[in-house]
Amino acid sequence: MGGNQSRGRSAAAATAAAASAEAPPSTNFLSWEPYTPPEWAKDLTLVPTHRFRLGMLPTPIHEWRLPGLPEGCRVLIKRDDLSGCQMSGNKVRKLEFLMDGAVAGGHDCVLTIGGVQSNHARATAVAAKYLGLDCHLILRTSRQLVDSDPGLIGNLLVERMAGATVHMVTKEEYAQYGSEALLERLRAELEAQGRKPYVIPVGGSNALGTWGYLQAVDEIVRQAADLEPKYGKITDVAMACGSGGTTAGLALGCHLSPLRARVHAYGVCDTPDYFYGYVDHLLAGLGWRRPDGSRGLMRAVQARGAGYAMSTEEELETARAVSDATGVVLDPVYSGKAVHGLLKEMRADPGAWRGRTVLFVHTGGLLGMYDKVDQLLPLLQSKGPAVQRLALGPDVPPPPPPPAAKEEQGEPKPLAA
Repeated sequence: MGGNQSRGRSAAAATAAAASAEAPPSTNFLSWEPYTPPEWAKDLTLVPTHRFRLGMLPTPIHEWRLPGLPEGCRVLIKRDDLSGCQMSGNKVRKLEFLMDGAVAGGHDCVLTIGGVQSNHARATAVAAKYLGLDCHLILRTSRQLVDSDPGLIGNLLVERMAGATVHMVTKEEYAQYGSEALLERLRAELEAQGRKPYVIPVGGSNALGTWGYLQAVDEIVRQAADLEPKYGKITDVAMACGSGGTTAGLALGCHLSPLRARVHAYGVCDTPDYFYGYVDHLLAGLGWRRPDGSRGLMRAVQARGAGYAMSTEEELETARAVSDATGVVLDPVYSGKAVHGLLKEMRADPGAWRGRTVLFVHTGGLLGMYDKVDQLLPLLQSKGPAVQRLALGPDVPPPPPPPAAKEEQGEPKPLAA
């Protein structure tokens, strides 16, 4: 299951998959289903045959009145932060296909890797437990903290509550060995213990995981048809780019599908050249190549600022201003940096965006905000509404006394504090 096109599909399976695509999430959640790709993607050589329904899909799209938009530019937002699976954002879409490989292959645990506040690691831990699998996470942190308990801040709380086993490494070790070698080392260790682990790469970004956002484009195409009379045709799609899988799926999907939107990938780490190369690698794994590669499908924009998971005051101020104006909270590692980069480009050249309708894909990551509270607090104290003591004047009557405890026979007495 989770194999390729050569395994075939019966007409009955295709019909069942189409019917399931229209079913509300409440009726098909956690079901294992045949998968039929969109017509425009069926000629790719790697095509999954099944998926697990892990997300609350489709996620909504609505207008997003960002502060400081140039005149004549409209922005919509695709709320993949509401995809379910404990606020797993974009990661749940990839895991719908990746977890099929784990279960179908008879694996008893999954392992993956990321930063100490990895959204992908948290999503994998939750998805694994939904499907009855153990989860092992390799998380990188500083040399000063690697030998201590990482605590329960943000994503770590969910991972540990879901029973994931955490293996810590330093950032230097991560850079020295690389994610693939570290995953292979843990895989061999688990196999020596008699386990059968299934390895998921950083961000769930391999060719199979890319199908999460090829399928998301099909979802957007259907939604865009309903939205076009009110908002016009979607001309641009923008998102944060971290491990590359979401970007690869959106870029290829926009190219192959009727959407045909221009794609802007705001890189939160590495360089634009790295992302073009890695997206090319993912697309080759799907069986898609062309002479100009991914450069003909997307723009990779440098938006990492001070570095991966490091927030500048300007980026956090953008996140604060956006949430204050619209109620949509942006995480500081991914969507916060991407929106900051998008607005910066719009303000630098407003004419280039006039007449455009931009769909921003919010990939989630809310729990990452808890790792930035020390930076956010002074910003909110200086620019947010003040926290005030409610004034209770002499005209406000005192509260009534608490009711007397009942002592009637047969009625239990309240427990002592």
